[in-house]
Amino acid sequence: MSANALDQLLRSQTGVWRGLRSEHQNWPVIPSGFAELDALLPGGGWPLGGVLEIFSPCLGIGELSLLLPAMSYITQTKRWIAWIAPPQQAYAPALAQAGIDLAYVLVVDCRQEADIPWSLEKLLRSGRCGMTLAWPRRLSDHQIRRLQLAAEAGSALAVLYPKQPSGAGYTALRLEIKPVETGLALHILKARGSLQRASLILPL
Repeated sequence: MSANALDQLLRSQTGVWRGLRSEHQNWPVIPSGFAELDALLPGGGWPLGGVLEIFSPCLGIGELSLLLPAMSYITQTKRWIAWIAPPQQAYAPALAQAGIDLAYVLVVDCRQEADIPWSLEKLLRSGRCGMTLAWPRRLSDHQIRRLQLAAEAGSALAVLYPKQPSGAGYTALRLEIKPVETGLALHILKARGSLQRASLILPL
């Protein structure tokens, strides 16, 4: 089988995830704001057009601080940041201090858990939203696949803080974070375009 035929076959199979691809350098990314983290991420930043899962043992350990530089970057380019069913009210003064334009921050109050993936997909596909953040209990493999396609269509970053991990390999990036005395311990569990797992501590 030729290389072109194999590539076409793999592209037609949505359930196949290829961990190592040479073209990852061409994927659009957003700088994380942390040089040591960007050095470990394929392409050198958060993946635009992808789903990012962040697992943490509890709320308030720096899971949002990790994304503040990227949020600032997105709002400065006049794209929206959408918070979907946040567990706590966003503290506007802290966001403004981080350089985030509050005029481009949208909070969506989903009364039902089933509304979260629907809202995410619509916002990601809109093209106006550069990043979504959501705190679902758990999403199915099919739902994550739909979010990945929506993120690609809208060139946006979908950030999930799930309470339970999914079994899907559709996420572009999967991280685990834990608090330590010197900051935030971050473990890269999976990264599209890389077979290497890595860990570092950020002084957040």
